[in-house]
Amino acid sequence: MKLPSPDICYQALLSRDLRFDGRFFVGVRSTGIYCRPICRVRTPKRENCNYFVSAEAAEHAGFRPCLRCRPEHAPGTAPIDAGARLARAAAERIERELAEDAPMRLLADRIGVSERHLRRLFAEEFGVTPLAYRTSRRLQLARRLLTESAMPIGEVALASGFGSLRSFNRRFAQSYGQAPGALRRRAPRTGDDGEVRFRLGFRPPLDWRRLTGFLARRAIPGVEYVADDRGDPSYRRVLRLAHGGRLRFGWVSVCPDRNSATLVVTVDENLLPAVATVLARLRRLLDLSCDPAEVAAVLGELAATRPGLRVPGAVDGFEIGVRAILGQQISVAAARTLAARLVERFGQAVDTPWPQLRRAFPEAAAVAGLAPEAFAGLGIMPARARALVALATAIGDGTLDLDGMAPVAATRARLLALPGIGPWTADYILMRAASWPDALPEGDVGVHRALGEDSRSAVRQRMAAWRPWRSYAVLHLWMQQEGGDE
Repeated sequence: MKLPSPDICYQALLSRDLRFDGRFFVGVRSTGIYCRPICRVRTPKRENCNYFVSAEAAEHAGFRPCLRCRPEHAPGTAPIDAGARLARAAAERIERELAEDAPMRLLADRIGVSERHLRRLFAEEFGVTPLAYRTSRRLQLARRLLTESAMPIGEVALASGFGSLRSFNRRFAQSYGQAPGALRRRAPRTGDDGEVRFRLGFRPPLDWRRLTGFLARRAIPGVEYVADDRGDPSYRRVLRLAHGGRLRFGWVSVCPDRNSATLVVTVDENLLPAVATVLARLRRLLDLSCDPAEVAAVLGELAATRPGLRVPGAVDGFEIGVRAILGQQISVAAARTLAARLVERFGQAVDTPWPQLRRAFPEAAAVAGLAPEAFAGLGIMPARARALVALATAIGDGTLDLDGMAPVAATRARLLALPGIGPWTADYILMRAASWPDALPEGDVGVHRALGEDSRSAVRQRMAAWRPWRSYAVLHLWMQQEGGDE
């Protein structure tokens, strides 16, 4: 990611411009602390400022994070070019596997590049090596757990990916100039009612009501639902995560903070050892790395009536693939019914505080290899049942990666090679599971109707003006068609 010029950075710092939050960080040489550009502390002198493309780069240079603006809460960025997408996908994989010490060559193999090229991508995007990035993210997660939960320090060390409490204490003190216990005593914690809460930052505006409305209309009963809490919708769902060699099940609840550009995430204690994965998946699901101003500049009038609209992503690529296959040529409500039946038969029962949440969406391994007869009585046609099994098998054997790690063209080709998956389904899966911002589900009826065009070539020509943000254009057009503007 390219760093803005020093003049632009300092001007953004003076004005506390929200558009630059997460795009750079400022290290103050006189204090040894680094901040977000929106920090409310007294603005440092220009000659004392160093600028960094990422929090990890600032920490690698020896700066400590500010306790006031909390750099770990800064929003991410939405990559567009191929190199940035690969770097961000690899970084997300690192965050989801902080507790593992897998060699970086395995990560490079996953995204189809050499280990040397992976280091080059990280240097360009984050200003550090992949190993330094992992270490920094582990320390940042530890800070969050120390200040936002009551988890014992020994468990914080393990959840953050440190092999022992001794190595954690040593590394933490080296980086932050104090022991973990000292930070916990100094910083106030949220969730004094016993619940564990974290914050996820975003660039405003965020149209939370439309985002949760989209999710509510497609919510699978038993797996997820949207609650109206004192006028602010809360999104709640069951999560299934592979962590530490076993599956973990639990729940999360997300609601907006009216006083800041953050979402408050309440996490079931069963998921705390995998909290890095939880937060990374929620960030992707809620499209929190989006820069709405950048999107609006391209979409123009189309985005004017719905500022801050996000493209919902996924917490699990297999789940989105199943939804897309079940939704072929039927209504959203009908697809939701089929998904609910599938979950009741193959999903895992989970205890939660809410009767609306009772089951986890099945993993791919539970569906791979099933015979068509296993779907009898669900209302799923045999052809679609075979497509579901083929999708699950491809994900299970590693042929298909829906986490955004593989190049988009290659992923689309692998999807189209599966039985029962055509261009519309493949593009929809890319749009949501892979968070591809420039997807155009081919032949989508809602898009054709909204644009008043019959031919696919005419739609492609009209949509070309909205590249590289066609996924956002598609969502705006869908909102027009399905009454999402209420």
